[in-house]
Amino acid sequence: MKITNVKVDTFNWKSEGWKTGVGTTFGATQQLGIVTVETDEGISGNAFLGSSRMSANHYAPGLIEFIKPMIMGRNPQDIGTIWWEMWKMNRSVATNVIGAIDVCLWDINGKIANQPIHRLLGTCKEVVPVYSSTAYHATPEEYVEEALRFKEMGWTAHKLHPHGTAKADIEISQAVRMGVGDDMKLMMDSMWAYQYEDAMRVGRAIEELDFYWYEDPLVEEDIYNYVKLKQKLDIPIMSTEYAPGRFYGMAQWITQNATDMLRGDVAATGGITPMVRLCHLAEGFNMKCEIHHGGNSLNNVANLHVTMAVPNCEFFEFFPCTGNNEYGLVEDIQYVDGYVHAPTEPGLGYEIDWDLVKREHTGTLE
Repeated sequence: MKITNVKVDTFNWKSEGWKTGVGTTFGATQQLGIVTVETDEGISGNAFLGSSRMSANHYAPGLIEFIKPMIMGRNPQDIGTIWWEMWKMNRSVATNVIGAIDVCLWDINGKIANQPIHRLLGTCKEVVPVYSSTAYHATPEEYVEEALRFKEMGWTAHKLHPHGTAKADIEISQAVRMGVGDDMKLMMDSMWAYQYEDAMRVGRAIEELDFYWYEDPLVEEDIYNYVKLKQKLDIPIMSTEYAPGRFYGMAQWITQNATDMLRGDVAATGGITPMVRLCHLAEGFNMKCEIHHGGNSLNNVANLHVTMAVPNCEFFEFFPCTGNNEYGLVEDIQYVDGYVHAPTEPGLGYEIDWDLVKREHTGTLE
């Protein structure tokens, strides 16, 4: 079997604009890309490229210029060697591009084997709890209202993306904990908002509120202050989502005791291949590796396969919990009573909405 073509079809992704507390904006009209890797045996693999924040047009030219020539004529089952050669191009293309091709190759291999991808990786579980993950709300009362809505639906965990200032974030956290009571797990994702002093203030406050983890309080380059923060706080700290070097930059976070949990996803980390390796690296130190949302529906499906194939990812993230990152599939991932189940169909196992693609199609790069 050989790869005979690689192309990217772009189509409009129209949604209302939204943001997170630190001012990161999403939505409006973006271009979502469908990456297709075709083979001489008629089996193709797909992935989505782009997000509700950054259009596929930002990534697709580099994919066609740098990655397509490298993989044409290759055996799509040589995933390990292809990924390594793509990774050496990370100075020329984003990890999102490398990840999209890697997901396509795993999709092909699942279809060849007539098995879901998580079966090829080694299934560890069939169901995991999902946590609702907020966008920005103007008032603590709105954060409380949203958390209560999910609690009443039977969801057991909820993560806040608050305003990015210590005083406001503590007030929001206190209000939500008071609103939901003690029997719902709460997490905080500060999205790299603070310097050390405010990170300490917020950390101590949510520690007293029995939050489950404290995510990204500092920028990921700041290992020095992460080490100090981890020494002084008891609440588990999670970082490394966009840490430099991705998989190859993780060892120092463990050996320097800079974080309690690792973090990544198939887009930011560069595919299913390194994401599984990252989880196994954490597992070797008896650490969790919680998988971040993928930025689009098909990346989230790929994340779901990895989640089911490793023992040390406890949750699946639904971000934002308004559903604004869901687009382009006939049916998206379903959440039943606060849980998500392993895919059962071959490959990625989810059907692209080709009628929608046809209606909103804007171009093809190949």
